Parts: sequence; structure tokens; C-alpha cells
Amino acid sequence: MKRTDIIFTLVFIALFVPFFLSRQLYEFFVWFSTDWAFTASFIKFAILATMGEMLGSRIRTGIYLPEGFSLLYRAVVWGFLGMTVKAAFMIFGGGVPSIMSHLGMDNPAAVMAGPLTGARVLLAFAISTLLNIFYAPVLMVTHRVSDLHIAAAAGDRRKLMTVPDVRKLLASIDWDSMWGIVLKKSIPLFWIPAQTVNFLLPEEFRMLVAALYSTVLGVILALAAGKKV
Repeated sequence: MKRTDIIFTLVFIALFVPFFLSRQLYEFFVWFSTDWAFTASFIKFAILATMGEMLGSRIRTGIYLPEGFSLLYRAVVWGFLGMTVKAAFMIFGGGVPSIMSHLGMDNPAAVMAGPLTGARVLLAFAISTLLNIFYAPVLMVTHRVSDLHIAAAAGDRRKLMTVPDVRKLLASIDWDSMWGIVLKKSIPLFWIPAQTVNFLLPEEFRMLVAALYSTVLGVILALAAGKKV
């Protein structure tokens, strides 16, 4: 293990340890995540998902921050994507129980707030499935477009700040990799089960776990981007 690996690991651990050691910090975290939910989501994803991409780069190339990585730009993009994740959680977390009610489930809101039962698992699975079918592909393709824009800029700040040519960038996506790895495999095999577990947790923990998952997402997207077909 190189020194950079040790530093990366220590930084990652240090992001969470204080909240287990200090009740005041934990209570602040819960308050901030609740009352400033979108700001908190921006920060969580900006840090954790970007670290996931750094880890993916380390696995793929041996370097955490290769030339042209554009760390700040990536963090800002992930931050805004994190805000959309929060919005999606609110939309699907509230909308799917309404759908299940129309399909015959008795009081799905009480089911979600109650003890762990088969009905609650089914409801969490339904939320996760619809979330990942309708929202996750948009998130992943949007990220890939921003990633290609970063690569095209090659570290040039002026190019980074220009409006991306979305049509051209979409045409340049390696759709074999995007479909075969990111969409066809990772969504049903990882994301739907993982978010099912997440929606079984108390609501105040869901965005924290989603932010942790974003580290995995950063690795998946980074590796898929570097796959040679």
C-alpha cells in the first residue's frame, strides 16, 4: 500500500469518526441534514462521490488525481447531482406509497414508519425499483456527459466553464459500456437491492447512506468510463 493509499483511507475514515465520538456533532449532523437537506446533500455528494471517482481512477490508472482530473469541477458537478438525488428521494419516497395505496396496500405511510415486515420490505423494494428505473439512468448519463466534458477540456479552466456540447458528448459515449455495465448490470444487481435496504432505514439516515453509496457509484462510473470494448 502506497502512502497516498494510507492518506486516502485516513481521510475517508476521518469524515465519519467524529460523529461516532461526539453526541453534539451527531445531533448537529441530523439537524443540518434535516433543516438544510439540499445543502447537506450537495456537501455529502461533492465529497464522497468525488472520492469514489478518485478511488476508481486509482484502481484503473494507479493514480488518484491524474492530469486533467479537475477535482473542484467534479466536486461541484457531484454536489448538484446530490441535490437531485435528494429531490428524487422525496418524489419517489412520497409518490410510490401513494401508488401502492391505489394498488391495495393499507396505509403505506404507516407501513414505512412501522416495524420491519414483509409489507415494508415490499414497499421499500417498490420505491427503490421505480427510483432506479426512472431516475438513476438520467443521473448516470448526465454524469457521463460531464465526465466527457472534463476530459475534452484537458484541465483548461476556460474550456471547463464553457457550455458543454451535449449532443456531441452524448454521441461520444461508449454505450456498450454504459449499457452493459452501468445500466444493465449495476442497477438490478446492486442499486435496487442497496436502495431497498436504504429505504428500510430511518429517514434521517437515508441520505447519509445514499452519500456512502455515491462513493461506490463514483467507482463504477470511473471504471466503466475506462473500460475498453
